[in-house]
Order: sequence, then structure tokens, then C-alpha cells
Amino acid sequence: MQRYAFLLFFLASFSSVGFLACQHDPFMQPTDPNNPDPDPDPPPTTGFCDPDSVYFQNQILPILVSNCTESGCHNAQDRQDGIVLDSYQSMVSTVENATQNDLHENKLMRAILESDLDDRMPPSPKAALPLAQINLLKKWLAQGAQKNACDENFGGCNMDDAKFGTFIQPLMQAKCQGCHSGNAPQGGIKLTSYAEIKTVAMNGKLYSAVARTSNWMPKGGAKLDDCNLQKIQAWVSAGAPLN
Repeated sequence: MQRYAFLLFFLASFSSVGFLACQHDPFMQPTDPNNPDPDPDPPPTTGFCDPDSVYFQNQILPILVSNCTESGCHNAQDRQDGIVLDSYQSMVSTVENATQNDLHENKLMRAILESDLDDRMPPSPKAALPLAQINLLKKWLAQGAQKNACDENFGGCNMDDAKFGTFIQPLMQAKCQGCHSGNAPQGGIKLTSYAEIKTVAMNGKLYSAVARTSNWMPKGGAKLDDCNLQKIQAWVSAGAPLN
């Protein structure tokens, strides 16, 4: 009888540990710190970023990672509905017609544009993708849905735009707000307003997360390059002004 009771206690303890391990810490460590980028075959990087072109690695992948790959969803571990959206290769191999410009045939776009909140992606209570991001996805598809990338710092790191309005806010929108927005932001941390972003910047969590000194952000995405890190550090060091 005592052995039976002990076995029940052990199983219950193990189950609770497993449950807690599945929860998403907004600034959690990666499984493999030596291999932070999920795509083993990233696209070749061209020169400067053409403003008339849309680049998968720079613009599309951050939208997918931020909005679709949190714990329990479309990451390589959980693979909800068999779909993985953490790289170009995983997307095209797990999503039907993911690169088709016909929005009725493209399963990814059908889910994003779905009006039924139970079927829409991202799912409720998360907000639908902003119109600007939806239009960016449509433009990328219209341009051939290429696996492409560009050098955002071509010609050198320009620190002149290390400001909230021109750099910090767009960066948060592209890479962070998918998880850290809405009525149920991951970890209770919202990064949608200036005040919210400044709080995380001034307590040191923002830079330590993106620099990956003690944390790991963007979750599931590639580490920010040195130029972007320098701009964030410069903005925080200046007192995180609303500029």
C-alpha cells in the first residue's frame, strides 16, 4: 500500500514538473544556445534592401515567428496541426500552397484572413495581424514568395536613426508584439506602447533579452545583428526618450 501511494505521489510530481516546463517564459533560454537560428539553410543575403521589394528573412519570417511560434503553436517542438513556421523550408514543407499568390488556395493566408475567430490565425484572444503586415505578406507572394534576404546595414551602421519612432517602435512591431500584445500577452509583458517599452528598456530586460546575455529574444528567431543591438543600447543609454 505504501509503495502504491509513493508511486502515485511520484507520478503526480512528475506531471506537474512537465506541465510547468511547457509554459512559455517570455525571456526564456533556448534549447540549444549554440544553434540559435532555426533555419539551417538561411537565404543568401544580397546588398542593400530595395524598398520596393519584400524580403522573407528580414520582413516575413519575423511576422511568422512573433505571431505563430509561441509555446503550443507552430514551432518545431509543438507542431500544432503538423505546421511549423520557424523557417522558409519548414513553412513550405508543412503548409499547403504556402507560396501561392492565389489567396483562396494558400492555406496560410486563408487562416490569416479567416473571419471566424475560432479558425483565424493568430487565434483569439490575440488580435488579428495588422493590415500593414497582411499587405506585406500579399506583396511578398505577388513578388514570387522568394526565399530571400538583404543587408539592412549595407554601407555601414547608421546610428542616426537610433530613435523610438524610426527604429525602436518598428522593431517592436515586427519582432515582439506578436507575443507581447493583446489581452493575454506572454509573461504579462506588453510592448505595444511607448510607456510599456520604456519600462522594459529601463529595467534592463529589453537589452539583456535581445543581446542574449541572460535571456533569449526574439523567441524562435535569429539574433539581432550587432548594428541593431548598438542602436538599442544607444537609445536605452540616452534614457529611452520618446524621439
